[in-house]
Amino acid sequence: MSEQKGVAETVTLTIDGAEVTVPKGTKVLDAAQRAGVVVPFYCYHPGIPTRPAQCRVCLVSVEGQGKLQPSCVLDAADDMVVHTDTGEARLARKSVIELLLVNHPLDCPICDAAGQCMLQDYAFETGQLESRVDEPKQVMGRDRIADDILYFADRCIICTRCVRFMREVAEDDALVVAQRGHRAYIDTFPGRELDHPFQGNIVDVCPVGALVHEDFLFKARFWDMDSASSVCPGCSTGCNVSVAAKENQIVRLKPRHNADVNSYWMCDHGRKHLVMANRGIRTEVPLLRDEDGELRPADWKDALRRVAESLAGIEAGRALVTPHACNESLFGLRRLLDHLGIEGGEFRVERGDTARLAGFPKLELREDRAPNVTGAELFGFRRVGEATAPSTGEALLVLSERLEEDPTLPAPSFADDASYVLVLGARPGPLARRADAILPITSFAEMQGTFTNFEGRVQRFDQALREAGIARPAWMVLSRLLALLGGEGGTLLEASAAFEAMASVTPEMEGMSWSGLGLKGLDLRRSVDVAGERS
Repeated sequence: MSEQKGVAETVTLTIDGAEVTVPKGTKVLDAAQRAGVVVPFYCYHPGIPTRPAQCRVCLVSVEGQGKLQPSCVLDAADDMVVHTDTGEARLARKSVIELLLVNHPLDCPICDAAGQCMLQDYAFETGQLESRVDEPKQVMGRDRIADDILYFADRCIICTRCVRFMREVAEDDALVVAQRGHRAYIDTFPGRELDHPFQGNIVDVCPVGALVHEDFLFKARFWDMDSASSVCPGCSTGCNVSVAAKENQIVRLKPRHNADVNSYWMCDHGRKHLVMANRGIRTEVPLLRDEDGELRPADWKDALRRVAESLAGIEAGRALVTPHACNESLFGLRRLLDHLGIEGGEFRVERGDTARLAGFPKLELREDRAPNVTGAELFGFRRVGEATAPSTGEALLVLSERLEEDPTLPAPSFADDASYVLVLGARPGPLARRADAILPITSFAEMQGTFTNFEGRVQRFDQALREAGIARPAWMVLSRLLALLGGEGGTLLEASAAFEAMASVTPEMEGMSWSGLGLKGLDLRRSVDVAGERS
């Protein structure tokens, strides 16, 4: 055991013949995971403080101890020798799973958890393909446990993860285990309703298909969906998420673990608003206004050439952006504006009520309902309450990567005095009626890029959907326009190249690289306060 001053104490034990060294206080189950040894479990969850050891499937054999031990609550110790695959441990595990299956319905073909169900996996692993019980199964039915969450009592294995999440992480005693034994089920506390801004996490922690989001019910199976690592655009916290898509439609968001941002959780606002963003009309091809005042489709080559010619002739201008745009796009627009001699630029932020997860106070649904407020300010764009309309003779450049309709964009009359209006948008938006050119760009879900959250953490997101029509990322379009105008840098074709170009000239990103960001992100190097809320 290491006991050097300033160094955490460690213990060394042997698990299935493999020696592993872990910090003192680590449970045997966690140590086994570090060693790459699979020990099944149900009631344990790394984000929930208590470990009741009630599911009894993580039992292991420890030399020198007379009976099997639950590994989720057993402290690892020096010279401990653990066997996870003895005949005794396998038999105990198999018996527990057989008991869980006594009244469990054969719902696998229709269950939304099929393909990612821990009971299904372990039943197959232990060979539970037939039941020895001849009596009819107990039927308990389903219930609406919250406005958007259904509870299938037949499928529930009473692991109590949902109850403990609400009690210990959300600090809301809304859920309880009613009855006991084979009659037990999850219910709301008498006189209470489940109404919490983070309640959707109980579906995520459920190891089987007992808790299901109603808007996901029967929509897709695990093997039908493509998943991408992403960042939630719902507020400036920047929760790490996995975006699941089927047939190029977002069908589900689930939190992705990042101890420095959101742990294992996310709010319900982030889940719902992005799924709803599938709806509506998208900008799919470049549109240019002709001599008759009508917007006509054009190919990219002709559209970029004519837009570049128009921009070359402007003498003054303004820029209006959205904090839903990624860092690379904002940087690309800043370079273009600098080349054109246009200073500043403005953005508006939609705001809303806040909500904090009591058990992980750093996680909060923040007032700013945009993912990249810090990034917008970093690249010289100014937050305003009301955008400044262009004066007579000024050009207006608009950038909006938002997947859903953008309520922060002004009405068409805003641009009445503008000499030229260029809109780079994922949706037509209100200013499209006044635009001289509309260039279709992808939303964050259709490309790779980065956001900078309220703390100044730069985080990558990957492409989850195919682009709409022939839309292209804004950073690619802007780099091409800059190249046509004689600017430096050339056309950027990859998100990694766009990030490297940005990081190389941005002091706050000194030393950052696309690969170095990984799945967890890196903090900006800055001596001044980052933008956004710190509460």
